[in-house]
Amino acid sequence: MANFLKAGIALALTTTAAIADGHAQNWDMPMAYAATNYHSEQGVIFADRVREYTDGAINITVHPGGSLFGGGDIKRAVQTGQVPIGERFMSAHANEAPLLGWDNLPFIATSYADNAKLWDAARDSVNAQLADLNLVALYTCPWPGQGFYFNKEVASSADTQGIKFRSYNSATATFAQELGMIPVQIEAAELSQALATGVASSFISSGSTGYDRKVWEHLSHYYKVNAWLPRNYVMVNTQVWDELDDATKSAIQKAADETAASCAAKSEDLANFYFEELEKNGMTVENASPEFLKELETIGEKMTKEWLVNAGDSGQAIIDAYNAN
Repeated sequence: MANFLKAGIALALTTTAAIADGHAQNWDMPMAYAATNYHSEQGVIFADRVREYTDGAINITVHPGGSLFGGGDIKRAVQTGQVPIGERFMSAHANEAPLLGWDNLPFIATSYADNAKLWDAARDSVNAQLADLNLVALYTCPWPGQGFYFNKEVASSADTQGIKFRSYNSATATFAQELGMIPVQIEAAELSQALATGVASSFISSGSTGYDRKVWEHLSHYYKVNAWLPRNYVMVNTQVWDELDDATKSAIQKAADETAASCAAKSEDLANFYFEELEKNGMTVENASPEFLKELETIGEKMTKEWLVNAGDSGQAIIDAYNAN
């Protein structure tokens, strides 16, 4: 944490000086997903709003597709002050801080409305956890519901044994292992190559990832499961944030709040479009069989219990608050 503070303070001093002398502060914002993905597109909209609402005091340049830092490196780059701001998949940090897996609890919140309710329940605890990591969350945005991609018909776990499965966090790795598959950690930017070379032949994600990566070139089936709606979040280095004046903070937060709303709406608008595009390109898109779904729900119950143990009282408080509403 001390190193994060030193690096952040150095970056913050540069930020403060730039604002104080009337010149724009240029912020590089790495993002992990393709420029054409709605998360990245909304990131550009956020940057435009910040530029407008701060009267040009903060000028954000978006770097999509892992072009500045790979997805797995973005959080640390922001923590250590290599960049002031960035976007990452929140539950990718659940190994370091289990609470941040709050949005990967299978079958707890499977609609956009319930996912928003779960975020409302988790927000304060998540923000406290991020503060310990030298980060401030500006906004979050959900992906569509997660389903399974395969290159063959799958009716139950009997059909998944030994398959190489692309995982993106601890929750997806657990699903793979429970189904007899072999998890392989692969970033979204590397997914097409992994499928083409046989490093992986299955994964869980939304229709968005399949569309972005044209997975119909390698895979044949998508099973709608809607296990969870994970969230990306835009984070800023704590020292950088703390050194901004109140007017600039308010302007950035206004941009963030508006982008949170527009990004969530865009995600929901696109959910069925992605399925249509997968089908248009030759994939079979259908609901998971009752047998397979039942197996997944049983695994999900086990995963939630394990998360509650690892996340402790804060995790239980999130579930209690969610269920109370």
